[in-house]
Amino acid sequence: MNSEQLIALDQAHVWHPYASMDNPPPAYPVASARGVRLQLTDGTELIDGMASWWCAIHGYNHPHLNQAMHKQMADMSHVMFGGITHAPAVRLAQRLVDITPQGLDKVFFSDSGSVAVEVAIKMALQYWHARGQADKNRLLTVRNGYHGDTFGAMAVCDPVNGMHTLFSSVLPQHYFCAAPPLGFERPLVDADLNELEDQLQAHHQNIAGFILEPIVQGAGGMRFYSPAWLRAAAELCKQYDVLLIADEIATGFGRSGALFACDHAHLQPDIMCLGKAITGGTMSFAATLTSSHIATTISRGAASCFMHGPTFMANPLACAVANASLDLLAENDWQTQVSGIEQGLRQHLAPAARQSYVEDVRVLGAIGVIQVTEPVALVRIQKMLVAEGVWVRPFGKLVYVMPPYVISADDLRLLCQGMLRALERYFAS
Repeated sequence: MNSEQLIALDQAHVWHPYASMDNPPPAYPVASARGVRLQLTDGTELIDGMASWWCAIHGYNHPHLNQAMHKQMADMSHVMFGGITHAPAVRLAQRLVDITPQGLDKVFFSDSGSVAVEVAIKMALQYWHARGQADKNRLLTVRNGYHGDTFGAMAVCDPVNGMHTLFSSVLPQHYFCAAPPLGFERPLVDADLNELEDQLQAHHQNIAGFILEPIVQGAGGMRFYSPAWLRAAAELCKQYDVLLIADEIATGFGRSGALFACDHAHLQPDIMCLGKAITGGTMSFAATLTSSHIATTISRGAASCFMHGPTFMANPLACAVANASLDLLAENDWQTQVSGIEQGLRQHLAPAARQSYVEDVRVLGAIGVIQVTEPVALVRIQKMLVAEGVWVRPFGKLVYVMPPYVISADDLRLLCQGMLRALERYFAS
């Protein structure tokens, strides 16, 4: 098929994420991807600023990841995990325990970030049930949060400013408080936590866990907040006997400048969700980690086990490539990579702050955000970005990048300059 035929069939039959099937916009057909470049079927080459929704941290077609998958396929691509184990999963679990915050020493594998959040919620609920406190069956979270698209995950996303208002009448009802104030280096003020403490004080008898994205709120607004706020929130959770659930699906594996965003606050959550970059962007895979105390308490409860078990749990192919991705993080010195991206983003995005149509420019780790004064029309600005030779996927008022860690200084400069030119053209037209 040529590009036109491919696009026509796509529009006729394929339903894309958060897209209409009524006069759907054309998608850009990719023929191949290597390093930080996407090759479209018409020969157009794009520098990828999204790392495939933040997960392809080592770029595309990396030989070490490919080799790991080929080697594992020769033995087995999949085997059920009920009553069976295998070396890739055991090794990966041990490595995740070693690199995540101390005390997270039990690992439950699943197949997507949303499911990792569902698992975390069920862990929290089943823990309190096993403790004889079944009334602790609600969650507390902050506004502007995003945790996934399945029903349990949707219920702890922002119910007003999020993407799931349509389902609010059928979702479990949880407690919400104000989002953390913007500013990674913002000094903590007592009033910053008033609403959180009010909710805990009033409802802690019914709250099983406090779930949030540490330091970086992603799809809910690309908001960065301070480690001081996170530390203080964690202390309140301890004070009111509420489990702390850290959703590190977007921030894990170095994206925020720390290996895990909780590390910025020297924080040890009770439960942590991982996904996205866990396999270096090659396969859908996720993990939920918790403490021995929580795992043992659940296991000694009425059910005598944790009541969850995905069909593709601990898929050997995914575990093998996840181990290979951890190899690359260490070998490539991810700290130096991310620090270099942060410096480049600060330098190359800074000119945007002078534009009248820009409200804010913010950078943290390998995340760069331009917040504009009005929501952009995606189809129109996407064409302008592609014309500049960059792949960036804005949403709302946010035009942002989370490039692969392997991006060169030159490609990062071209990526940022392409963003700025597309924005200038968009707001001039």
